[in-house]
Amino acid sequence: MGLEYKSTEVYLRPDVKYDSKLVSKFINCLMRKGKKSTADRIFYAAMAYISEKVTDKEPVEVLEAAIHNVRPLVEVRSRRIGGATYQVPIEVARKRQVSLAIRWILAAARAKKGRAMYRRLAEELLDGHRKQGAAYTKRENTHKMAEANKAFAHFTW
Repeated sequence: MGLEYKSTEVYLRPDVKYDSKLVSKFINCLMRKGKKSTADRIFYAAMAYISEKVTDKEPVEVLEAAIHNVRPLVEVRSRRIGGATYQVPIEVARKRQVSLAIRWILAAARAKKGRAMYRRLAEELLDGHRKQGAAYTKRENTHKMAEANKAFAHFTW
C-alpha cells in the first residue's frame, strides 16, 4: 500500500464558538509563533467589534462575505518560454482562492498601524464585506494584471 497523503483539512476541527472550519482556518492563519490563544482572543474581539458595527448580519456572515469578495478568480504566473518570461493568466483553484483571500486580509490588517490588532482586523473584514480596502484592491490589481496579459493565455498547459 505505501504511505498515503492525508490533507491537513481532514484534521481541522471547527471552532467552538461558531462551529465553522473557515473560522478555525482563519485563526490558524492569524496565529504567530504558535500562540493560538492570542490569535483566538484577537479574532473573537474582532468578531465582537463587527457585531457592534453590523447589526443586521451575523459576524461570521461578514467574514464569509469578506473572504468571498476578496478571493481572486485568476492570477498570473511567470512562464519562461524561449528565453522570454511571460506573465500567464491562470484560473485559481477553490482552496487557493480562500487561502489567498485570508492571507491578503491578514497582511492588510497587519500593515495598518496605530490601533489594536482586533480593530485593524475587524475594519479590514468590514472593508472586504463592502468591496473596498487594501485586500480588495490587491484582488482587483491581480485581476487587472491577468486581463492585461490575456494575450499570453495560450501558454497555459
